[in-house]
Amino acid sequence: MSKAVFELNCTVRTDLGKGASRRLRRLEGNIPAVLYGGDADPISLTIPHKDIIKATDNEAFFSHVITLNVGNKKEKAVIKALQRHPAKPFILHADFLRINEKEAVTVKVPLHFINEEKCHGVKIGGGSILKTLNEIEVSCLPKDLPEYIEVDMLDVEVGHTVHISDIKLPSNVTSVSLTHEDGDLALATVKAAKGEKSSDDDAAAEGGEEEASEE
Repeated sequence: MSKAVFELNCTVRTDLGKGASRRLRRLEGNIPAVLYGGDADPISLTIPHKDIIKATDNEAFFSHVITLNVGNKKEKAVIKALQRHPAKPFILHADFLRINEKEAVTVKVPLHFINEEKCHGVKIGGGSILKTLNEIEVSCLPKDLPEYIEVDMLDVEVGHTVHISDIKLPSNVTSVSLTHEDGDLALATVKAAKGEKSSDDDAAAEGGEEEASEE
């Protein structure tokens, strides 16, 4: 996986409050942001909207260590929350979390589904892929953060589901969900075409026939 580089120039914001934030966005073309976490106090920041909107066009921005240039200091952080306008392509506010290179971080990483057209359940079985998740939460050291995680659909048959435990995570990266009971979430299922039964349907039907013959 290639490693993108993200750097944002920021200034410390002293004029706080909703009114100040609105003026910031409307008159200056900037957005308010907050950097928090670690051993330092939270810092209120101002970031040029054009810079952050460009950065967020790349999905790797959300699963990557970001350098915030605050005056003469460089702060390493990850994005934790992004507030967007409900109707316009505009970012309203951003929250960043400081990182420590020696401490694990928890970040949501996008899923890349590969071999969808070559999938056995699609190409041979005539089914279709239904995706249930487009990202998963992982924990790892900042240096090990993957930009995305691949989900290979090649050998998935009709009626079968791919779960988190079925995918290969990069070295030193763990799934947060799998640390919880019943956390093996479904990522995608190959659904049978309408009017056709999947292998799971056939098994259920056979089980019903056996129960009926025993009565």
